[in-house]
Amino acid sequence: MARKSEPAPGRAEPEIEEAFDRLVGEGNDRLQRPLLSLCATAFLGGIDVAVGVLAYLLVDQQTGSKVLAALAFSIGFIALLLARSELFTENFLVPVVAAAATPGSWLNLARLWVVTLVLNLLGGLVIATIAMVALPELHATAITSGSHYAHLGVSARSFCLAVLAGAVLTLMTRMQHATGSLGVKIVPAVVMPFLLVFGQLFHSVLDSILMFAGLATGHADYGWLDWLGALGWSAFGNIVGGLGLVTSIRLLRVTHRVAEEREQSPA
Repeated sequence: MARKSEPAPGRAEPEIEEAFDRLVGEGNDRLQRPLLSLCATAFLGGIDVAVGVLAYLLVDQQTGSKVLAALAFSIGFIALLLARSELFTENFLVPVVAAAATPGSWLNLARLWVVTLVLNLLGGLVIATIAMVALPELHATAITSGSHYAHLGVSARSFCLAVLAGAVLTLMTRMQHATGSLGVKIVPAVVMPFLLVFGQLFHSVLDSILMFAGLATGHADYGWLDWLGALGWSAFGNIVGGLGLVTSIRLLRVTHRVAEEREQSPA
């Protein structure tokens, strides 16, 4: 039986290097995306996640089963995958790898993060508001769900929940970019969002949309300042989890390729 060739000293396995090249290529496309296109894909990303939130609330209200509701929520992430929309926490791997390998691209990364987060939230707010007007029977469930995250507060526990959320979704992105098969990509698009919701991890966009739904009823036991505080704390934890626990380790495996890309890139 032929033995698998070993990578040269100081280099990663060929599959890892090929994945790195794909990440850099796609990441540069995202970093250089025109502003109008970025706004559109980010707004649609918020809508996609909000549709998943609507599915979660409907199933939870009708069945009382958190397991089934968490499974229903994955509809939103399947939509994200198929529509190639943009989600804030999905940008902790691909464009970061590209930015690390491309001199002068960190400002583009900051623009990508800020625009994506704002438009994700706006798209989610629109759908959450429409859903609460159209389906008043969901009000009690929406208030209960949103209140949980609004009252998590600033603590070691809420920070760790946010770190886990960032790590889980960045790992989902890494898994999806390890294969070219759409069928295989759908598996993490179901499993990871299920873990996110069923574990009640602290995710900046998802939990904001749940809080928006509660606020849209006009009867929530929390306010916009509570949402804003939760957003800032969860986004910080998401970044720490996504970058610190997944992306940074990924980059350590291909430091030589990062250096080569930086040398080849125009100043």
